[in-house]
Amino acid sequence: MYEYQYGALAKAGFRAIGITMRGFGHSDKPGAGYNYDTYADDIKSVLDQLQLDNAVLGGFSMGGAIAIHYMNRHHGSHVGKLALFAAAAPCWTKQPDFPYSFFTKEDINQLIELASVNRPALYEEFGKKFTATSTSVPAGIAAWLGTINLKASGFAVQQMLMVLRDADERESLKAIKVNTLILQGRLDSIVSYQLAEQLNKAIPNSKLVPFEKSGHALFVEEADKFNKELIEFAGN
Repeated sequence: MYEYQYGALAKAGFRAIGITMRGFGHSDKPGAGYNYDTYADDIKSVLDQLQLDNAVLGGFSMGGAIAIHYMNRHHGSHVGKLALFAAAAPCWTKQPDFPYSFFTKEDINQLIELASVNRPALYEEFGKKFTATSTSVPAGIAAWLGTINLKASGFAVQQMLMVLRDADERESLKAIKVNTLILQGRLDSIVSYQLAEQLNKAIPNSKLVPFEKSGHALFVEEADKFNKELIEFAGN
């Protein structure tokens, strides 16, 4: 997904390391471990083995929620800065005391049911919401993103939808002490702009940058701005 970020980061002199979580992409697809604790532990294992220090940890959508969970579970080990891109956090579903999300738990249950019987239809439904408009990204880019989706394990997708449905990372936000960049599309219909505003309020030393022309796919809808903001943040 971040092909057009890796190149820009490398050109700017950064080492860019992508972690594809278990169950997705070319990573193994085991029958267990689909929860934020395990994903945070997987990230810790990678950072330990690579012996990284003062890294910028970035997470998009569900990955943003996982990055937040990592900061709490592992006390920000190895991380000098945090970057959240359209993060599905702190709660992706509406709570009685948290009305800032688009989806109810029943909405997510319907998505889980759809994933269990027709996963391509689930991706088609999300594909319509993924960008600000049907022409926000070239057709070829949209098709390419679709092929990445299909590499996931159907079981993993269902399991992680359940986690997203039930997760509440508000307590984890208190563990974030590092400078944090929050990038969010104004026209996002998967993760509301209000969620980014809540993150910005809750995380000290955080900066929220709106992407006026983007939906959820801000990293390709406004790639030049995305890369510029990330590179400036990482380099300062």
